[in-house]
Amino acid sequence: MWTIIAKYIRPYWKAALLAPLLMMVEVYTDLLQPQLMASIVDHGVLTGDIAHIQKTGALMLGVALIGLAGGVGCTVFSSIASQQFGADVRSDLFMKVQASSFRNLERFTTGSLITRLTNDVTQVQMFVQMLLRILVRAPLLTVGSLIMAFTISVKLALILVIVTPVLFGVLFAVIRRGFPLFSQVQQKLDRLNNVLQENLSGIRVVKAFVRADYENKRFRAANDDFMHIAVKANLVMATMMPVMFLLLNASIVAALWFGGKLYWGGSLQVGELVAFTNYVTQMLFSMMMVGMMMMNVSRAKASVGRIQEVLGSQSEIRDKDGAKPHTIRAGRIAFEDVSFAYDPDEPVLQHISFTAEPGQTVAILGATGSGKSSLVSLIPRLYDVAAGRVLIDGIDVRDFPQRHLRSQIGMVLQQAVLFSGTIRDNIAFGRPDASQEEIEAAARAAQAHDFIAALADGYDTVLGQRGVNLSGGQKQRISIARALLIKPRILILDDSTSAVDLGTESRIQAALKELMQGSTCLIIAQRISSVLEADQIIVLDEGRVAAVGTHRELLATSEVYQEIYRSQLKEEDAASA
Repeated sequence: MWTIIAKYIRPYWKAALLAPLLMMVEVYTDLLQPQLMASIVDHGVLTGDIAHIQKTGALMLGVALIGLAGGVGCTVFSSIASQQFGADVRSDLFMKVQASSFRNLERFTTGSLITRLTNDVTQVQMFVQMLLRILVRAPLLTVGSLIMAFTISVKLALILVIVTPVLFGVLFAVIRRGFPLFSQVQQKLDRLNNVLQENLSGIRVVKAFVRADYENKRFRAANDDFMHIAVKANLVMATMMPVMFLLLNASIVAALWFGGKLYWGGSLQVGELVAFTNYVTQMLFSMMMVGMMMMNVSRAKASVGRIQEVLGSQSEIRDKDGAKPHTIRAGRIAFEDVSFAYDPDEPVLQHISFTAEPGQTVAILGATGSGKSSLVSLIPRLYDVAAGRVLIDGIDVRDFPQRHLRSQIGMVLQQAVLFSGTIRDNIAFGRPDASQEEIEAAARAAQAHDFIAALADGYDTVLGQRGVNLSGGQKQRISIARALLIKPRILILDDSTSAVDLGTESRIQAALKELMQGSTCLIIAQRISSVLEADQIIVLDEGRVAAVGTHRELLATSEVYQEIYRSQLKEEDAASA
């Protein structure tokens, strides 16, 4: 915990140093005030010395102003340090997520990552601010008040000697009980965020299937779980405060009781008794602040552990030492005896071998779950092979720097993902510096220009979250335009025209032939009609290559292909073909 705090607070060491120094000024002035008050009572009020009262009162006011300046300064610098600390941690967490492989991200749910980047970072950020303020103020004020109390009366100070161990015992018991509870609080918050995130992203499905009642129950269950554990954790803190106040009030009563006896015995003055009572109050309140601080330590420790879990995760997809950028010139793709699995005990792809020559259009067909999307994900190294090699222009993809490799491959994913912003921003996502003419050319090739131009704001139309104000087919066409704009040597279309009609799909394919001449194109399709003109069709069956050939060749030789064909076309269409 302290390692990560030290790492991220080090760049702001000046503010982190000034904050406790200014707090020491405030503590010093707080320790002076009871002594000055005692002087006013003993040498001013009881003796009728108005001049002494005025002089010492003015001194108290000056000391209070100095303390105010110290306190305000401490708050300012501790806020600067803690806010910058939190911003850096969030930034590193976000960059870590961006750099993580899909396999690493699968370890954490979306809701959990959101909680870690928001709530967990906020908990640690608040702790750092309290660390620079209260963790300096409380111990110094406790020790200083104890010393000042002993200077006034050793006999009365024995009260504090008795009370202090009891207070520490209460603090220890509360902290020991509270830490595991606050860890559970964060876990339950993860679950709550997961349910909320899933519901909001799938709200249309919920409404379409009239499952609002079910979702309400699911959210209520997660919310109640979070509420119960949060109440349990806060009850631990709640029991601490009454006990601390009881000990505080008992100490004050004892100080007044025995202090009164010492006064009547002539060994203690009234002002000294007032000052002693103030020091007792300051000391015990400081210890209460330490108790609250320790509870925040428990929360922060749990949050730091969750943050470190993300920061410490290592991606299995890394650039090789000394990996050099290679320009993809021809775009020849070769799979050599490739196997792949998400789970070592359940292989997804087994012994895949084929070659896609430069300029070819290669289609990949197969039943759902046959490994089509997994296969194309190995080309830009979204996953790494378990065995074998994937080569581009004769170079193993693992010898490319990841950024350089992916920047030369255009990929349209199975699920069209758009971002908040304008249509222009979404098409130019891979090339922010593209001109309007280039953007429009890519949109025309993807058959998106006409519907974009028909919108009130055209390419400046602002999209809602995930492109909610567009249809599925429109989102797919914008995604295709985004991939075409970078003019890749290799283009991968993962079932990217499933939501468009056959006429639009045919026009897209014709435009691709013209625009992507010389580029290698891999198409995953569910409809055989989408791949009839492909130079090569690869049929996958349960993670293996069942057949390779053209449409006519496969129709004559492959039973798997024939079965897919018959399932999609009527018998008379098959006879005609």
